[in-house]
Amino acid sequence: MSEPTGKYSITMPRDIAEAAKARGGPSGLSAYVASAVARQIERDNLNELIQVAEAEHGPITDEEIQALRDRLQQARSEQRQGGASAA
Repeated sequence: MSEPTGKYSITMPRDIAEAAKARGGPSGLSAYVASAVARQIERDNLNELIQVAEAEHGPITDEEIQALRDRLQQARSEQRQGGASAA
């Protein structure tokens, strides 16, 4: 069952609206815009979580970010190697 919907009037630059219409495809402009707004809300929520965490624990350093990126890359590499040997 789908969520209840409402009809809203929004204003946006014409070129953005036309690009969104073109990309909306069969789902249409409303579905495309709803999806974009949902993604923005997720980003806003994540930013709020980061702000709370940084207020409690201090800002994350560039070195910490790079260390986590390195760990993620290593895990992905190991996963690919494991997946290739399992095939």
